[in-house]
Amino acid sequence: MTARRPLARPAERTDFQILREKMAQGLEAAGIQDRRLLSAIRKLPRHAFVPEPLWSQAYQNATLPIGFKQTMTQPLTVAVMLQALKLGGSERVLEIGTGSGYQAALLALLAQAVFSVERIAELAREAQSRLREIGIINVTIKNFDGTYGWSEYAPYDAIVVSATAPAAVPRPLIEQLAPGGRMAIPLARQGHEEICLVTRMTDGIDIRPVSRCTFVPLVGRFGYTAG
Repeated sequence: MTARRPLARPAERTDFQILREKMAQGLEAAGIQDRRLLSAIRKLPRHAFVPEPLWSQAYQNATLPIGFKQTMTQPLTVAVMLQALKLGGSERVLEIGTGSGYQAALLALLAQAVFSVERIAELAREAQSRLREIGIINVTIKNFDGTYGWSEYAPYDAIVVSATAPAAVPRPLIEQLAPGGRMAIPLARQGHEEICLVTRMTDGIDIRPVSRCTFVPLVGRFGYTAG
């Protein structure tokens, strides 16, 4: 995989820089302690991943519409999931649900190589274009059913799923997780949605709850039926 290069950010107004710093400080106050993650959040122009009319809302802790009945996950939820993965910089990561590309961009700054699957073709194309525009080259995006994972580049040291799966973790994702690898995935459990940390053990998987959440459903062969 091609090595990472420094993030090439487009020129931006000072108020965006101020808003991004306030967002990072708010995440710290909410319990995010991963210094590498906070540094990546401070570097990345989140507004570049949403339509211009939404720029003023890009640094609020809120979900934002990105079209096709999909949303950009709120910053705190993204941070909680990525912090749970405990990335050190050398990992191969699989992302399910590229969406706007913002989380993929964060992962690109935190890991060695990122492989992202998006079931909506136009979102996949737009995300790839945004990533190239800001100089991120260690993310590869595929338009496909994400519940199948991406076996070509498995096993993965970490997997992050940006949609809620049924109570059972999709089997292909478990199979593509390296021994000792970690997966952050929202699961439907007992009437609510919950981010869970799944660790692949030698004799199975360990599932531990992290926090409550709200996501769009994980649609696909091993998830929910589109409707």
